[in-house]
Amino acid sequence: MPTLFELFGIRFYFYSEEHLPIHVHIVNGDGKAKVNVYPEIELVSNNGIKPKDLKKALVIIETYQDDIIGAWKKYHGE
Repeated sequence: MPTLFELFGIRFYFYSEEHLPIHVHIVNGDGKAKVNVYPEIELVSNNGIKPKDLKKALVIIETYQDDIIGAWKKYHGE
């Protein structure tokens, strides 16, 4: 499972055998979540990540959206 980056104690990653839509998984010490990145940023599920940390993660995803999409396409193909 390729890790894209880790910021503020939150790890952003995807699995090697993923499916569309483009999304990332996030995990920290409290739990995990799944967020669609394209075509829109959208929380799919949250299992334990605190609201303040989830908000921080969504801002990070928005900031790095193009980089995440690029990494996904490079790894999984267009």
